[in-house]
Amino acid sequence: MATGRRPGRPRGRRREEILDTALEVFAEGGFHGTSLAGVAERCGLTQQGLLHYFPTKQALLVAVLARRDELDAARFTRDGREETVLSEAAALAEHNQAVPGLVKAYSVLAAESTTEGHPAADHFRRRFAAVRSRFAADLTAEYGETLPSGVGAEDAAALVAAVMDGLQLQWLHAPDEIDMPALVTAFTRVLEAGQAPPAPAPAPER
Repeated sequence: MATGRRPGRPRGRRREEILDTALEVFAEGGFHGTSLAGVAERCGLTQQGLLHYFPTKQALLVAVLARRDELDAARFTRDGREETVLSEAAALAEHNQAVPGLVKAYSVLAAESTTEGHPAADHFRRRFAAVRSRFAADLTAEYGETLPSGVGAEDAAALVAAVMDGLQLQWLHAPDEIDMPALVTAFTRVLEAGQAPPAPAPAPER
């Protein structure tokens, strides 16, 4: 029988265990295919016990996505690695292909969070800012303020994040046609190219 909080388990550690289990469940079933009751059962909790930690399904998913970011940051840390931040973006895209349910849940919630008053709006606003900041800092450390292509590090950071999220949507609709790691790699090679693409011609005067 499912029970509440296990005796002697620190609350912070128990919450982390719940998030790790919920991450697996959301990865399997996505947002709409995952129920609080199902997560609670996998965690060895009653649904009421789970609600003690996370009052709503959206609150749980936002916490799961934050936990996922923590794990991804640890998995793809650059300390002691030879890969560039751009090659790590391709590695992250490859990892994401193994968790389609979580990618779908992330994509749905990210889009929904743009609506006024959405409970996940602050999370995604902070997340996107943090992703751009981290990418920009890493790119600046590797290439300076401007990449070989002539694109500024901050602009390149925003572009990499946009390409990765955009490719996820296309991949969810056509997983057999979209190779996310290969396409991310192709894009990063453009950023690493030694010559910037030509500027668009000015619009003719009317």
